[in-house]
Amino acid sequence: MKWLALVLVVINLCVWQLSDYAKGDVKPGSTVGGSLPRVASLKVQNGASGSLEPVPSARECVRLGWLKSLEIAEALKSHSALARAESMFLEEVERPLPSLHWVIIPPQPRSEALEQFREMQKRGIDSYLVTEGANRNAISLGLFESRRAAISVLEEKKSKNFNVVLVNFDRNQISYALAFESEPNLAQEMVQALEAGYGAEFDFVEFNRCESVATPENNP
Repeated sequence: MKWLALVLVVINLCVWQLSDYAKGDVKPGSTVGGSLPRVASLKVQNGASGSLEPVPSARECVRLGWLKSLEIAEALKSHSALARAESMFLEEVERPLPSLHWVIIPPQPRSEALEQFREMQKRGIDSYLVTEGANRNAISLGLFESRRAAISVLEEKKSKNFNVVLVNFDRNQISYALAFESEPNLAQEMVQALEAGYGAEFDFVEFNRCESVATPENNP
């Protein structure tokens, strides 16, 4: 029994020493079998969030105009130089033009306007009766681009005792623009080919980098 008790004491001493030795080698915060990185130390790689990131565009967006008629616009659109153009479409725009100078006898009751108009026609005075718009039942004596020419006619009619005034004649024009998309170098070639045949038909050419497309990123 004494020997058994002695063996147990020796075993307990060995276990106690080994335990102290293990505690001294293990540093605080370490883990057996290696350490794992903290969450805060992990770097987010590109494309790891759920936001939208713009993708750089290498496309050229071209716009040229103004084209005065739909026929010219359609002919330009079907030109062989644009065979490799993409996203091509025609844009229709109502544009204000410079006002004309209008010499008129002001609006009056229709019966009086008709009577005066017929009398002026008999006398061979170049005129017409306005039948619509804000100056309905006025008598027009001429539309002029030149203000000087309009004032000349105004003074001449006044000298003959006509009650005439000068007003602005507002006007608009439907115009067209052709837009398409292509690679930058190819876009330049296309426009040069169009200018060779249709350069007199449009006033401007615009080159712009096409807008970037936003793409969703993948979550980790």
